[in-house]
Amino acid sequence: MTELAHKVFDKASFENPHEIVRAMVQVVSRSSLISIFEKPKFRDFARALPPFLQDQMSNALFTFLYAEKGAGFEMLVETLRDGNLARWSLVTVCPFYVYPQTEVFMKPTTVKGVIEFFGLEGLEYKPNPTYQFYKKYRDAINEMKGHVDPALAPDNGYFSGFLMMTMEHNRDH
Repeated sequence: MTELAHKVFDKASFENPHEIVRAMVQVVSRSSLISIFEKPKFRDFARALPPFLQDQMSNALFTFLYAEKGAGFEMLVETLRDGNLARWSLVTVCPFYVYPQTEVFMKPTTVKGVIEFFGLEGLEYKPNPTYQFYKKYRDAINEMKGHVDPALAPDNGYFSGFLMMTMEHNRDH
């Protein structure tokens, strides 16, 4: 998926917003991280977007990936909010696949569990995505990653899986 994301979200690809939106649909549809219920909703929403909103969604992702992360994140949330799809998973999946070493994929149950289990101070999960929370959580994950053997954290997806297994293992004992 990372290979696909690097190919379809290359800087030069953003010259065609319609293709970027198609690529976002492709990534969301193929991702094992996205719920089977969200995939068709996202696909239908994206395919029905008028050209000016395709421009907006493409610009939002470009801004997140290559310019001002915070502004791009918030723009993406706004665009998805129009389709009632402003969910953590849909906002974070494409950036995660492009930059898996630094960005995080956020799934609510995992995020809430990590915050509670590891006692992350100053982080209170809210269902509405905000860049402020995303940045704090991402920074916490990247900081935690520095305290484990690199083999457990080749990227943030693997590291999140490791954290989930740790939480499950400790609940069972």
